[in-house]
Amino acid sequence: MQPDTQKKLHNGVAIPTVGLGVFQIENGPIAEKAIRSAIDAGYRHIDTARAYHNEESVGKAVRNAGIPRDEIFVTTKLWNADIRAGRSRAACEESLSRLGLDYIDLYLIHWPAEGFKAAWSEM
Repeated sequence: MQPDTQKKLHNGVAIPTVGLGVFQIENGPIAEKAIRSAIDAGYRHIDTARAYHNEESVGKAVRNAGIPRDEIFVTTKLWNADIRAGRSRAACEESLSRLGLDYIDLYLIHWPAEGFKAAWSEM
């Protein structure tokens, strides 16, 4: 029996069950190579965050992967300093800009700091 490679979320979106987390991979050519190697090996979920300072490399690797964008699931996260009403939407747009992608598949609150309810409402 082959393990499930995806799970359906409540909104119908399928999320790959295994992904590459890029925490502590420095932005730049090394990150791009690591991400491309993971994609070439079959990974279809890349997990980054503003706090990791490598969204640019994630986006570049995804854009240059030679795979349709809708086949790669990208997660990024709202940083604590942006967890407040009036800031979470702008922070998401900034992540999109750094990634250089048209959309983010999953945008998470990195962890529930004070003000997370207001930030969640805005998202």
